[in-house]
Amino acid sequence: MQVLHQPRVAWDMARLIVSAVPDDRLFDWLCAEVGALLGPDQVRSLRDTQQRLRPWARTTPDAAAVEAGRWRVRLEDLLRTRPEVAEPLRSLTVIASGHYRNQIG
Repeated sequence: MQVLHQPRVAWDMARLIVSAVPDDRLFDWLCAEVGALLGPDQVRSLRDTQQRLRPWARTTPDAAAVEAGRWRVRLEDLLRTRPEVAEPLRSLTVIASGHYRNQIG
């Protein structure tokens, strides 16, 4: 049996969320999957992230790091109260990371 390190799961997904923002197709898919797993409040938060990062993507290099940090904390808190979603969230991260790698070549 594999033991999941919840902070790692949260950090991996947080980085993926930020990386996916420029790709509308991938980001929309990720929003749908996260929404199905974590609920509509998280989808609204993802859309807020998208809005915050898009205008600053080229002018503020630290914006993505700050946003990833916000998501890491949010997801770690969520995993403390809902540990049963750790494995599905990890699986989603693996699948979405594969899609992301295929997109960037």
